[in-house]
Amino acid sequence: MQVQHQRTPAFRARCRHRGIRRVAMISVHTSPLAQPGTGDAGGMNVYVLNTATELARSGVEVEIFTRATSSEEPPTVEAAPGVLVHHLPAGPFEGLSKNDLPTQLCAFTGGLLRVEAHRPAGHYDLIHAHYWLSGQAGWVAAERWGVPLVQTFHTLAKVKNAQLAEGDRPEPHTRVIGEEQVAAEADLLIANTAAEAAELRDHYGADPGRVEIVHPGVDLDVFAPGDRGAARRSLDLPEEALVVAFVGRIQPAKAPDVLLRGLARLRRTDPDLAARIVPVFVGGPSNTDLYWLPKLACELGLGDGVQWRAPRSGEALAQVYRAADVVAVPSHNESFGLVALEAQASGTPVLASRVGGLPTAVDEGRSGLLVDSHSDEDWAGALRRILGEAELRERLASGAREHAAAFSWSATAADTRAAYSRAVDTKRAAQLAS
Repeated sequence: MQVQHQRTPAFRARCRHRGIRRVAMISVHTSPLAQPGTGDAGGMNVYVLNTATELARSGVEVEIFTRATSSEEPPTVEAAPGVLVHHLPAGPFEGLSKNDLPTQLCAFTGGLLRVEAHRPAGHYDLIHAHYWLSGQAGWVAAERWGVPLVQTFHTLAKVKNAQLAEGDRPEPHTRVIGEEQVAAEADLLIANTAAEAAELRDHYGADPGRVEIVHPGVDLDVFAPGDRGAARRSLDLPEEALVVAFVGRIQPAKAPDVLLRGLARLRRTDPDLAARIVPVFVGGPSNTDLYWLPKLACELGLGDGVQWRAPRSGEALAQVYRAADVVAVPSHNESFGLVALEAQASGTPVLASRVGGLPTAVDEGRSGLLVDSHSDEDWAGALRRILGEAELRERLASGAREHAAAFSWSATAADTRAAYSRAVDTKRAAQLAS
């Protein structure tokens, strides 16, 4: 069953002449300007901002609409040349969790429609919604404006619930219904990987002919190999240690506890190797108890040896990747795994769970290793292998940069723009036929 549309240079060239001028992007629950790694900000924020920036560089203006979360935020911010971020008031500025936001969709959608009402007719060529909440608002706006709705879910409730971490709360049924509606109504669905395309087909009944696969990218200029010693000195890390880094939100779905339990088991089975390891966790809490992970580290006997660092981005984050011998991505589910790609671009191999898009983000045996389960035994064994074999790490580090070099935000934007052209052409044909 065909779900992927190949991107040839000739195809991209044809799309440059199809007149995609201006796109309305919607990101209701998190602003692309927010710091990734805490709260609800993560890979999606990076994806939206970088894709929008590259689209603008190619000549497509992008206006991003997100919910205002502070009275001090200006109504509109220029995030990059050709990229505007609009903060739309919808409910109280603070005190709302992501699960509360469906109650504010009417207010948000009303604000979105008011902005367009002050624009000339046909101002936007299409809507690109990110996450299911945005898809609900985009569905209404697309009908009103007569333009196609392109949807990227980033994560899917049915998939998350099927791969739920122990003790984690399942996604609400409201979200499941909302995703089903958007999947049925969107003119085009963009999946990060073939695995996600299959999930859309199998769990949501998506028509394979309405699914495009567009891989996320990485900033290959920012995330690049560098001096490991200098990186460690900048972070005050021991130069001779074996550094294992975790980067991301501190929440059960990202499974930082899996890494801790693996390290604790390794301390019992291979104490000499474990004594050389310094785990570094970079991130903030995401709607969870701020102290749950440090408490667990202490319970496991690792408390004194674990380092906790605040979320960061850009060059400061690249330094963390360069300082590490390996970056661990033990997630229970990932639609892609941008952290894995950023680490590899920085020349650091990755140890990741074999879930979701991570087998695409990580080239097993060439740029990193994949772990088949979340058991402490399997993770201890994988840590022993990659940290105990210097030659293996060196080989994986060499392949890591080569693998990541195949992914760039410019390629993501080019493929996204081609998908837009297809959606616009299909919509216009349907309107002419009606």
